[in-house]
Amino acid sequence: MSIDEKPRMVLASPTDLLCALPYLLGFHPTDSLVVAGFAGRPPDGRLRLTARWDLPLAAGATARLVPLLTREEVTRVALVGYGPGPRVTPAVDEVIAALRDAGVAVLEALRTDGARYWSYLCRNVRCCPPEGVPYDVGASPVAAQATLHGMVALPDREALERTLTPVDGPVRQAMRRATARAAAEFRRRLLAAERPDDFAVDFVTAGLERVRNAVRLYQRGDRLSDDEAARLGLDLAVIRVRDEAWTLIDDDTIAAHLALWRDLTTRLEPPFTPPAASLLGVTAWRNGDCTLANIAIDRALAVDPGYTMARLLSEGLCRLIPPDVLRSGPTSKEIDEQMGRPTVAWLLPLCGLLDTVGLAHSAPRCLEPP
Repeated sequence: MSIDEKPRMVLASPTDLLCALPYLLGFHPTDSLVVAGFAGRPPDGRLRLTARWDLPLAAGATARLVPLLTREEVTRVALVGYGPGPRVTPAVDEVIAALRDAGVAVLEALRTDGARYWSYLCRNVRCCPPEGVPYDVGASPVAAQATLHGMVALPDREALERTLTPVDGPVRQAMRRATARAAAEFRRRLLAAERPDDFAVDFVTAGLERVRNAVRLYQRGDRLSDDEAARLGLDLAVIRVRDEAWTLIDDDTIAAHLALWRDLTTRLEPPFTPPAASLLGVTAWRNGDCTLANIAIDRALAVDPGYTMARLLSEGLCRLIPPDVLRSGPTSKEIDEQMGRPTVAWLLPLCGLLDTVGLAHSAPRCLEPP
């Protein structure tokens, strides 16, 4: 996870590193190996990335690590294993061997149980006694600084997953009614259209504007109403509208995108969540939060295992492709040039989705299969 744009934190000791990692990851890891990669020369080196693996390490994990460090120009790393020695030590040994073969310096290698840490490199019992070195994440100045900048360390990964739990109860019922209203309006207008392709142009144009307005709304700290959210959920089923949202993600709007797509991932009726969850995945990945990106993409694939955008993102994360590749996508104008004028065929995925969830009670002849 690149943190070039995160608040500056000075990591001058093993305790500083241990206190910073939960905030960089977004949660307190367990049964994990975390690699912190530094670029530049000491003492002014910069923490370039953090990467986490579940323990025990999956086959091929270290093979992907070295290319990642090379791409990110990392020259020195620190390793932290979370868990008991028999589980952590083999993983640390494997990674150290791979790093040394690649000429990457290992600054420190630690094991922690959450309250004490042990060093694999230091043999001085005065600073690294056999019983371990106690530390307190909550009492650290690093933790205080992270909190001041709005960074959060949830208790565990499951707690982070729960932040994307779909809404329930009266809120879910309200969104269900709003979705039915949006679907009925779409169906009415499409059935009444004399020129279906012209209707598609109008629908896509309005959807593009709704995406832009939604981003501006969340930049102001406001929130979509149920009806607005439901309409945008229908819009995002059209690939051109979804891709417009993708092009709008930049450094200045990333916080608004995180809030918007997290909100829609939890509020939209489940069949409509893959586009919003995938956009949340893109935004989180670009923001350096690979854990949230993976959780969001998993949420999309749980609803639609074949959703292409989510599958591509999942493959990129699995291969540890750096998020910088997301900064060089096509512009809105280039997408228009590639895709051309909207046609009613662009609406087929939305019509199929509405039919699947029982919200398309009749289909226009132009959309019926031959």
